[in-house]
Amino acid sequence: MTGLHEVVVTGMGVVSPLGVGTEQFHANQQLGRSAVRRVTAYDPGDDPVRIAAEVDLPEQFQFTRRDQLRTDRCTQLAIVAARLGVEEAKLDLAASDTSRIGVVIGSGMGGVGTWERNCLALHESGVRAMRTKTVPMSMINDPSASIAIRYGTTGPCTTVTTACASGADALVAAAQMIRLGEADVVLAGGAEAPLSRSVLAGFARLGALSEDNDAPESACRPFSADRTGFVMGEGAAVLVLESAEHATARGAQVRARMAGYGRSADAYHVTMPHPEAAGARAAIVAALRDAGAQPSDVDFVNAHGTGTALNDHAEALAMRAVFGTGVERIPVTATKSLTGHSLGAAGAVEAVATVQAVSSGVIPPTANLRVPDPELGIDVVHGGPREARINLALSNSFAFGGHNVVLAFAPPL
Repeated sequence: MTGLHEVVVTGMGVVSPLGVGTEQFHANQQLGRSAVRRVTAYDPGDDPVRIAAEVDLPEQFQFTRRDQLRTDRCTQLAIVAARLGVEEAKLDLAASDTSRIGVVIGSGMGGVGTWERNCLALHESGVRAMRTKTVPMSMINDPSASIAIRYGTTGPCTTVTTACASGADALVAAAQMIRLGEADVVLAGGAEAPLSRSVLAGFARLGALSEDNDAPESACRPFSADRTGFVMGEGAAVLVLESAEHATARGAQVRARMAGYGRSADAYHVTMPHPEAAGARAAIVAALRDAGAQPSDVDFVNAHGTGTALNDHAEALAMRAVFGTGVERIPVTATKSLTGHSLGAAGAVEAVATVQAVSSGVIPPTANLRVPDPELGIDVVHGGPREARINLALSNSFAFGGHNVVLAFAPPL
């Protein structure tokens, strides 16, 4: 955009059921095997949903018992992702003007696990059974605040909560800060740790979750005619966004350019997408306009791809409307088939996957596409990774509440 600072990605940190760190995450994506298993975060008993995609934190990232008592798992995952992102960006915070470094983390539910445990304690044993730090641990802004405190960054620090679009929305907020000159660097992304009984039960009651408990790895089947719903996951991702000038001045390696973004609201229903995909379509068009691109310029789409019939059909409809007959040449993949749906973290995790596809020229497959839905009319990558020259990629995030965010990434200039 003329007169605005260009935004680039110089580092990424990801904490995912597929692995911790970008190398492990990328390698396991290419294998195309889902990380969904039986829930171990709590005892699901005979609940209707007993599967999820959980993060296995390696020992070097484990928190002390003291820190575990002071921070919810959501914040812990965000802190690890931020650490990995800063390390990959080779960002020397000690030598930086920290007033020019911001933090924006998106989350849909924040410390919901802490809140659930302490509400149960209150109900069972009274007020004094609640931990004194229940409120700060549960706050949705705790991940962003904790990262700023840990690194001493005194630039803009904020939180975005737009359900499943939160992580992508956080990247938009960060890009805006950089474009307008409010910050030189922003640690931005999403975090979520929703694997508690109340959350899974609530989503199960909505009829949104797969109940394929006997076959966890194949339970999440986006764009497959035999889909049965999405599978809950957890995770975090933090991308280091910088102005191109700042990255050049410090000799940083640029992974990709954040070429544009588009946002819209369905203004239709809290849990159902617009029947004509009006909001999703508008967000895609806005992202292309912001990137100065045409529909024919798009080489890859990382789909929201949850594995619910309503979402799959609405997303495919939006793509057909924007790309026309050209939609058949654009490869599409659904990261959630591998990672589960990490709600507010998903948009950031999928941004990492999209940047990796742009930089590597390899598109990871969608898992479990056993019976491609013939009504969709899109080219879903499955059966193995696909090589492609990607000059412009889109990452879609379409959330409960009708929040739509589309990010556009391109190779470095």
